Amino acid sequence: MENLQTIKQRYGIIGRSEALDRALGTAVRVANTDLSVLIQGESGVGKEIFSRIIHDNSARKHNKFIAINCGAIPEGTINSELFGHEKGAFTGATGERKGYFESYDGGTIFLDEIGEMPLDTQAFLLRVLESGEFIRVGSNKVQKTDVRIIAATNVDLQDRIKKNKFREDLYFRLNTVPIFLPALRDRPGDIYLLFRKFAVDFAEKYRTEPIQLDESAQIVLRNYRWPGNIRELKNVAEQLSVLVEERLITGEDLIHYIPNLSSRHLPALTDGGNKADLQEREILYKLLFDMKGDLNDLKTLVYGLIQNNDLEVPANASSGTIRGLRALHAGSTDTDIYTPELDSYPPSSSVGELKEDINHQPIILGHQPTKSVFDQMEEVEENLSLEDHEKDLIQKALKKHNGRRKEAAKDLGISERTLYRKIKQYEL
Repeated sequence: MENLQTIKQRYGIIGRSEALDRALGTAVRVANTDLSVLIQGESGVGKEIFSRIIHDNSARKHNKFIAINCGAIPEGTINSELFGHEKGAFTGATGERKGYFESYDGGTIFLDEIGEMPLDTQAFLLRVLESGEFIRVGSNKVQKTDVRIIAATNVDLQDRIKKNKFREDLYFRLNTVPIFLPALRDRPGDIYLLFRKFAVDFAEKYRTEPIQLDESAQIVLRNYRWPGNIRELKNVAEQLSVLVEERLITGEDLIHYIPNLSSRHLPALTDGGNKADLQEREILYKLLFDMKGDLNDLKTLVYGLIQNNDLEVPANASSGTIRGLRALHAGSTDTDIYTPELDSYPPSSSVGELKEDINHQPIILGHQPTKSVFDQMEEVEENLSLEDHEKDLIQKALKKHNGRRKEAAKDLGISERTLYRKIKQYEL
């Protein structure tokens, strides 16, 4: 039996994903048996290639193989296609015809989109799987066949069973050995490897120089969801090979030629357009995470002051705050009372019994009267301008890297072109 790397080279499979290797290993191990196999995965992940791998590594490899798309055959003719028919069995049946199960006896039949198969055909298929018997349409003669069935689906068959659109007994008969193929979005490390393969193949076919992607363009590819999986990625590589004049493509170039690649599945509301530049949004997300860290630091500082100065909490504070601060005021030495990373408190039983008297006035540093201290406080409105925060973040990055724009852009997670534009925009 060939090892996985040899199999990958032989069939042009690109990728180092653990899930992909696990699926490939299962296919190779089950190949030399006659067990039924159900390959599950989204459209475009390469299910037919796996069916060929199973056939080519089995004892049937010298016999015929055929791939049949069950969803592409009309419901009225699928029984005739699979099992054959007799002359006069239906209108237009001018002669007898052999079906695939008869013509490919001794070989392998790959039934793609098995979930689209009509219910009556499912009953006939179940009989073939259980006894190897079938009957031509319009005949009463039972015939025998010895074929191996490999099925594939891009839908949830158990959900179709609940809707009475797929037979449960057929599902368990087909699903003797399940193989799950991962979606392309679950293999982010393989996306650029596949892209390079398709770009090189295109360049060799048309005798051109293969296109390449810079780091920002690779990030765009990794962040895209790829609903069409490998098939969609191949189309993108071929489109860019034709449309783009420059052989080195940036993230901005990528989105310019194929705008839907900017679609990000992030928890943010948008107007459905692509007006916001991808790198600008990356700056905003980084800013929000930094603000969250600053807030946690502030919480730690406040609770440290309260504990070290033996302060109490006002009676109108939240219940979680009261629980944590009363435990501190009770003299607990447990340093894990408040954890900024978890933003939570342990049960009150873990820090000792709390004081019963809760109506204390808060004690202020220096034991000054409460009113005089609050009279000296001035409420300052927080600056919520995104442009100001973005400008400040860019200034900090430039200062950190002593004005070296390439390093600053890398630290900010944006391209140098975007950084140059921002510097000019803010007159930095």
